[in-house]
Amino acid sequence: MAEPCFQSLHLEGLPRREQFRVARAQLEACCSDQTLYGDMALLDSRDPGDGATMDYSTGAPTQYCIQDGDKVTTLRVGVNTVGRLPENQVVIRDECVSRRHCAIVVHRSGLCELHDVASKNGTVLNGMKIHAPAKLHPGDKIALCSRQIVFLQQQPAAS
Repeated sequence: MAEPCFQSLHLEGLPRREQFRVARAQLEACCSDQTLYGDMALLDSRDPGDGATMDYSTGAPTQYCIQDGDKVTTLRVGVNTVGRLPENQVVIRDECVSRRHCAIVVHRSGLCELHDVASKNGTVLNGMKIHAPAKLHPGDKIALCSRQIVFLQQQPAAS
């Protein structure tokens, strides 16, 4: 008989792979046609393009980004994954951070949400561990283990 620790049976609750699948399904369920990126048929004439969202209260385009120390990564409309793997949109080089730690969903309307994606150590927003999707506001601090990143809003550069 195989050792249980080699079958991920030693983990409490669902195995991590299954936890990730559940989290991914919840993340996909929150997306809609307002979250899809690059489908030109869904874009209206007021869409600012270049991954920017429209602030409909002021009519000005805006972009969201993540600041990790001196590094600033611009987020795109849609799902932006954050983690240690190089294929994430926001790569955090820290062994404590999960390969796929969390995701930030940016809707075309400007609404932004933070989702933990079954990370081993959890995701903390402004000092509180999140257990469900959480709304993001510019200036929010996101802690991934001992690493802290900041969610920012900026005006896109004029072309």
